Amino acid sequence: MTWRMRITRLSLLALVAALPACGRVSGLAASPPTAPDLRSDKLRVTDPAVSSDDAAALAAGNLAFGVDLYAKLRATNAGNFIFSQTSISIALAMLYGGAAANTAAQMASTLHFTLPPERLHPAFDALDLALTTPPAASAANAFQLAIANSTWVQQGFTFLPSYLDLLATSYGAGLYAEDFAGAPEAARLAIDAWVANATDGMIPDLFPPGSIKPETRLVLADAVYFHGDWKLPFGRPTANATFHAPTGDVSVPMMAASVPNAAVWTGAGWSAAALSYVGGTASMLLVVPDAGTFDAFESGLTADGLAAMLAGTAGATDMVMLPRFSFATGSSLPETLKALGMTDAFTPGVADFSAMNGGHDLSVEDVLHKAVIAVSEQGTTAAAATGTTLTTNGIAIAGRLLVVDRPFLFFIRHDPTGAILFQGRVLDPSM
Repeated sequence: MTWRMRITRLSLLALVAALPACGRVSGLAASPPTAPDLRSDKLRVTDPAVSSDDAAALAAGNLAFGVDLYAKLRATNAGNFIFSQTSISIALAMLYGGAAANTAAQMASTLHFTLPPERLHPAFDALDLALTTPPAASAANAFQLAIANSTWVQQGFTFLPSYLDLLATSYGAGLYAEDFAGAPEAARLAIDAWVANATDGMIPDLFPPGSIKPETRLVLADAVYFHGDWKLPFGRPTANATFHAPTGDVSVPMMAASVPNAAVWTGAGWSAAALSYVGGTASMLLVVPDAGTFDAFESGLTADGLAAMLAGTAGATDMVMLPRFSFATGSSLPETLKALGMTDAFTPGVADFSAMNGGHDLSVEDVLHKAVIAVSEQGTTAAAATGTTLTTNGIAIAGRLLVVDRPFLFFIRHDPTGAILFQGRVLDPSM
């Protein structure tokens, strides 16, 4: 589904663990739900001891998982699409913290988790903290990057203190009770309100009606919000130009630079560019396959190949002409994750999440993801959210100029860590 989005200056969202069942919350704190807070009494670790090797291993694994996801999602999305590998990885890392035995082994293989759990979760904590550290040289509202996590559980359903401690110390996620059994729709609205607030209204409905059921026992949610003004904005006015879409040429607003605004480099069969955002800690990277080769390029994309492509030259020495674009993508990921090898987690009677509650009575019902992006002359606004639902077993659930006038891939990267916050493709910016 394609949405038209409007770039707006958005206020810094509140980094909160929960929201009331309705309404918006502003400021830097919010009241928890009226249900009792089951949060661990442990505080989040804000200075985790993570080696550079562990950080690099996590980054490499996340990049590989992102490439795997891209390959699967391109097969089920005929046109433009976007997703946030960071949001999906964090949400599933919280789930992985409660998995055991073969369920955990399959998840680690699918998600490319190569670190043992006692080093993996602190590495995610360090990554999250690094991503949300504001750059020193950015004006108010010119650059914003925030991540929030929350956990919602059926009232009276008990969890192991060790699992609650993990959620608190490495993910800053509290555990909040909802009456899924008696009022599933009210619970859905409460969780969607949290997601809407965490994405500043860009994703108001992650969970569609009926997706939270009386049998639901646990929901894990992650939200990522990004806004960045270009370090060197595109000039105005923007004139229409031709974009060579797969179904035929279209006329679209093409943003042109009046001064060098990007680094541009090339490889065998492709061109690439990096446009920096204010603050210098994030950039948008574009990879533009040669004309007529997009399908073959996509099908041959590998993690090592992508890493080499994205390792371009820094600095604004060249110019990019880029179409304005805005759209959103919603995905239900169970079949995708099963195809990548994560099967046990979705199989009642086989799934092992005993590290959550000491039993073998939980399995994953759904993993829902939505992402939104809007790119204009001023900058980029993007948001993503991922939700995982679990049920009890047994219940069904001026130098060079790069003119981007043909299909391309895009990546929003946090440069200090190499984390890819958002990625996707644009086949037709007029859609």
